[in-house]
Amino acid sequence: MAMAFKVSPTIFFPIFFIIISVFISFSKAQKVPAIYVFGDSLLDVGNNNYLTISVAKANFPHNGIDFPTKKATGRFCNGKNAADFLAEKVWLPTSPPYLSLVSKSTKKKGSFNAGVSFASGGAGIFNGTDDELRQSIPLTKQVGYYSQVCADLQQQLGTQAAQDHLSKSLHVVLIGSNDIFGYLDSSSTQTQYTPEQYVDLMVSTLKQHLQRIHSLGARKFVLLGTGPTYGIFRNIEQNPSSYGFNETKAACCGLGYLNAKAPCLPVSSYCPNRRDHVFWDFYHPTEATHRILVEHCFQGSTYTVPMNVEELVSL
Repeated sequence: MAMAFKVSPTIFFPIFFIIISVFISFSKAQKVPAIYVFGDSLLDVGNNNYLTISVAKANFPHNGIDFPTKKATGRFCNGKNAADFLAEKVWLPTSPPYLSLVSKSTKKKGSFNAGVSFASGGAGIFNGTDDELRQSIPLTKQVGYYSQVCADLQQQLGTQAAQDHLSKSLHVVLIGSNDIFGYLDSSSTQTQYTPEQYVDLMVSTLKQHLQRIHSLGARKFVLLGTGPTYGIFRNIEQNPSSYGFNETKAACCGLGYLNAKAPCLPVSSYCPNRRDHVFWDFYHPTEATHRILVEHCFQGSTYTVPMNVEELVSL
């Protein structure tokens, strides 16, 4: 199937999930060999643990309190996040943090075969988005790491086999919230760009990154819209009981009013009823919310265009 696509700022951000399959056709029985993940703290599974001076970390309590190991892993969540649940949907283990693989003294052959996560808390589409957080992996660098992974796969599998592997794999991208926060916090940037101009620049820059990922062999993309202000989040806020939530405003873990005056820290208070809360801390959803997001992404139709992930996988 061939599909040409053009991302428009008027439709890109209000849509929560955009699923794209480009220049590829597979049988219904085709399985997903791997998931390659690009993004920010909503998908980070531990890359920032390996960034020495980064302050955007979640490898301490009370993060991870509901994770299977009951320990903080670097996920900005009480338990699993969307990257975990999406992997479960296609019967794969969670794609490990890229930095956890390359920082080992002896990297195993085949360590990239089941997928890799490049997602990093604080990352943005633009370089420098993380200036206040001191250190993260911006999208430019994430794509650079992906290029290295592709080269490694070609050496290991051979060029044709590596291309076949990459074309069948899912490439998940969720990024942009930190760029928007950066714009709202910067009077100089607001002077330089109108909101519309800034979003246009975000979209054009993201498009360049996606084109490079595509040029390296990716064919199946799952693009998730930015921030908890559209689609399913709005639906949850308006109809919390239908999703099993009782609290849509206050964070579960934090300090101050609505637990939103400070991040989730070891000294923070946290709620005993995490399943009732939409938000874990002042920025990030709870495990329960992540699960719902993936359900909509994988099998839903309301927030997915032009198809859901289950349909994409079957191509």
